[in-house]
Amino acid sequence: MTQKIGFQAVSEKYTKLVVADLDVADKGEAVLVEAPPGAGKSSLTVSVSKALTEMDKKLRLPIVTQTNEQADDLVLSLRKKHPDLIVARLFGSSRGPSSAMVSATANDAELVLASDHDDARVRSAQVVIATARKWEFVRSKQQQNKNIQSYELALIDEAYQMRSDALLGIAGMFERLMCVGDPGQLDPFTTVDDALWKGLKYSPSRTALGTLRAYHPDITPHQLPLSWRLPPSAAGIVSTAFYPFSGFTAGTETSQRSLRLGPGEANVDDAVLELAAAEGWAYVELPEKLTVRTDTQVASRLAGIVSRLLARGADVTDELIADGRQLQPSDVAIVAAHNDQVHAVRYALSQVGINPNSVIVSTANKVQGREYEVVLVWHPLAGRRDATAFHLEAGRMCVMLSRHRQACIVVGRAGSDRLLAEFPDSDPVFLDEPEKFPDGWEANSLVLDHLAGFRVGN
Repeated sequence: MTQKIGFQAVSEKYTKLVVADLDVADKGEAVLVEAPPGAGKSSLTVSVSKALTEMDKKLRLPIVTQTNEQADDLVLSLRKKHPDLIVARLFGSSRGPSSAMVSATANDAELVLASDHDDARVRSAQVVIATARKWEFVRSKQQQNKNIQSYELALIDEAYQMRSDALLGIAGMFERLMCVGDPGQLDPFTTVDDALWKGLKYSPSRTALGTLRAYHPDITPHQLPLSWRLPPSAAGIVSTAFYPFSGFTAGTETSQRSLRLGPGEANVDDAVLELAAAEGWAYVELPEKLTVRTDTQVASRLAGIVSRLLARGADVTDELIADGRQLQPSDVAIVAAHNDQVHAVRYALSQVGINPNSVIVSTANKVQGREYEVVLVWHPLAGRRDATAFHLEAGRMCVMLSRHRQACIVVGRAGSDRLLAEFPDSDPVFLDEPEKFPDGWEANSLVLDHLAGFRVGN
C-alpha cells in the first residue's frame, strides 16, 4: 500500500497548489502542470475538477482532450472516483458515442451523452468533456448564431499533444486555463510544409504550450516529481535522456515489483526473458544488415519472444497487488515506429499461433498515455541506411521506453551506433525558432549506451 499512500499524498499536494493558483489567476492567465510518464496527470485532472466544482457549486467546467479515447478514459475515471458529479460527454454527431460510453450509460444515470452543446442535459452538467476539435465546432456554431458563450475556466488534458492552431480555435471560449501535459512525449504533427511559420510565436505547428509560453515567458509550471508507472530500473535512463532539465524519480522501490517466469528452456529467447525479468531491460541485437522497413527477421523475433513469454506464463507482483496475479496477453505490448511494421508484427504473431488481437501491437503515436506490464520495442534505427530526423525524434523513443511497469525488451540490429555517428545534421535552421530539447541525437545515443549493458546477441 506504500504506493497508494504516496500517490495520494503527492496528488493532494499538487491539487491544492493548482487550485490555489487558479483561484488567484486573472482573466487571460494559465496554470501549467508538467509531468513525466506515469506521474498521474489524468488523476490530477480528475481531483482538480472535483475540487473546483466543490469550491463553486455553480461552476460549469469544460475539459479539453486531444483524442476521443482520452475523453472516454477521463469520463470513466471521473464517474468512478466521483459518482456524485454530473458529467457530460460531447461527441461528434457523425461519429456517435463509443461502445464504452454506451455501456457506461446503461447503469449510470448521471452520465450524459450528447452531440449538441446546447442540450438541456449538457447545460445542467457540472463537467463537460470533449475533444479540442469538438470544442472548435461548438465555437464555430456559436459564431454563426452570434451567441458566443464563455467559460470562466477550462482544463486542457495532454496539452503537449495539442497543436497551437487547435488552441487558437477555442481559446476565446475560456477566460482562464489549466494545462496538464508531458513535455517529453511526441509533439503533434502536421502533413503540410510549415517552413512559412517557423520562428513565429504563433506558428500553428508549434505545441499549444510552446506558443502559450512564448507569449507568457513568466509562467513557471508545476512539475510532478515522481513516476508511478516506471520502475526504478527505467526511471533513471528515461529521466536522464528525455527530461534533462526537470528530471524525476520512480515512486516505487525495486523490491516492490517482480516478474516471475514459469519454467523455461535453454534457448536465446528464454535467456532474453530471464534478463528482462531480472534487470528490467533486455536488448536483442541482430546482425548488422540493410533491410526494408518491414524487416521480417525483427518482426519474427518480436513475435517469438512474446510467444515464449506467454507459453512460459508469468506472475506479476507490484505494490498494488502484493500477492501477485497472472500476466495476461493484454498486459503485453509491441511498439513500432511505422504502421507497416505493426502489420508485419501482427502477421508474425499469427505465424506462431498467437491471435494478433490478444496482444497490443501499435505505433508510438497511438500508445501515448497507455501502460503495460511488459513492452517490446522495434528499435527505429534497425536495418536502416540512414538516421533521419523522424527516427531520431526524442519523443518517439521516449514513448516507446516509458510504457512498461515491469520490463522492456528492445529488438534492433548492430550498427545503430554507427548510424548515429554518421548522422548528417542537415536540417535547415530558422531564425527565432526555439531549439528543441531534449536533442534527439543525444537522447538516442544515451539510450543505446544504456541498452549496451543488457545486450543479448544470437
